[in-house]
Amino acid sequence: MRAKPIAVILSGGSGNRLWPLSRTHFPKQFIPLLNGRSLFALTLERVRQLGCERVAAVCNEAHRFLVIEELRAAGIEDPLVLLEPVARNTAPAAALAALAAEAPGETPLLVLPSDHYIADTQTNMSAFAACIEQAATALEQGLLATFGIRPTRAETGYGYIVAGDEIGKGVRRVEEFAEKPELERARAYAAREDCYWNSGMFLFGATTYLSELSRHAPKVSAACWRAWSGHGSERIMGARVTRVEQERFASCPNISIDHAVMERTAKAAVLPCALDWSDLGSWESLATVFEQDAQGNAAAGDAVLEDSRDNVVYASRRLVATVGLSNHIVVETPDAVLVADRSKAQSVKELAARLRDAARPESESHTKVRRPWGCYESVDSGAGFQVKRIVVNPGQRLSLQSHRRRAEHWVVVQGRALVTLDDKTVELRANQSVHIPVGTKHRLENEGTEPLCLIEVQCGDYLGEDDIQRYEDAYGRAPGGQGGGATG
Repeated sequence: MRAKPIAVILSGGSGNRLWPLSRTHFPKQFIPLLNGRSLFALTLERVRQLGCERVAAVCNEAHRFLVIEELRAAGIEDPLVLLEPVARNTAPAAALAALAAEAPGETPLLVLPSDHYIADTQTNMSAFAACIEQAATALEQGLLATFGIRPTRAETGYGYIVAGDEIGKGVRRVEEFAEKPELERARAYAAREDCYWNSGMFLFGATTYLSELSRHAPKVSAACWRAWSGHGSERIMGARVTRVEQERFASCPNISIDHAVMERTAKAAVLPCALDWSDLGSWESLATVFEQDAQGNAAAGDAVLEDSRDNVVYASRRLVATVGLSNHIVVETPDAVLVADRSKAQSVKELAARLRDAARPESESHTKVRRPWGCYESVDSGAGFQVKRIVVNPGQRLSLQSHRRRAEHWVVVQGRALVTLDDKTVELRANQSVHIPVGTKHRLENEGTEPLCLIEVQCGDYLGEDDIQRYEDAYGRAPGGQGGGATG
């Protein structure tokens, strides 16, 4: 391949089938699932190994700081972050990346979901690099290539591709797409030699993709062009962050690359890849990367299983013990526990939707919430009070802010805090505290080299996260709204 492709990392997934571990504000791609590393971080590592010199990440506005922090931690230089004001699936996301491609002509785009798993072995990475080089054959012919994975089982949560004639070195035409078939049909596809899992990874030219999108999904194309015409950019924490026009983008149909383009175009090609791959979209698929015991139990965390077999168990913080249990999924988090029949793994998505429709907070956030400066965790709450544990990363500071309906009391547990109270500043160390009256302008800073940990007690007649007025903010957030108290 003459030109290195731009790696386009798609990060708009919500991971509903992995509830209660995956939540709306902290979906599966950011959770440190494997050896303390997130799927997003592992995707960036693959991009570096593949030699991609430019990286563009497409994500929801609400996840921008999570993405920026992952890019910073991975050492990605001058990354582009494209923000979607609302989720509209992968076809519009890829269109934004194609529109943002700076070089004139046919810029190659390597489109990679951020929530997939590819085993990080030399054999696997060499095979992946070879597949990308082979896909250049399709690119040179003006085709749009997708990467197919040979099925190892009948999986109803994946799409399938039936491959046709070979049109280049290892590249074949697409004869048929099948999206998440029923079990019997999935078994038939998995048994065929010419059938592959649809990995959701693509290599195509930016101009070709936009042209085929305009041809086969004109409403998507028009909405993306209109939204892009009103885009603006700024620098946030070292990243080039670009926003498109909100209302125009919101008018875009919600549709995947496969449904919008690949299933309709005559230019679709598939490259079979021998990769140890999974999209880890459900507890059933996640079990394939957990260690399994002699009884077929796949467990992670502090789990003790007695006279139990063929279970999937995930313990977040507490001991999870089972006796005489078979073919179940058991997941423990600080605020929710899931127990499900293993055959119903795909139905967790419907359960998560039901919780979301009921406005249950367990569908949106964990008790621990990430912020660009660190994190906070709810410890206790009751009538007129709320207790949180705050961690501020070294060199970071919160916004200068005030609250109309609550007072706060901060107790430093670890580190050194610099606290602004109206027109004065005070320095606090471990076992020292400060009171912040209602309406007082205040700011919390960590000028030290170790994390700052404190306990915050909020008292008042209203403790909602929207009771905040920001006056200054290092992260470009709005003057009011998300993040209250030391959580702002």
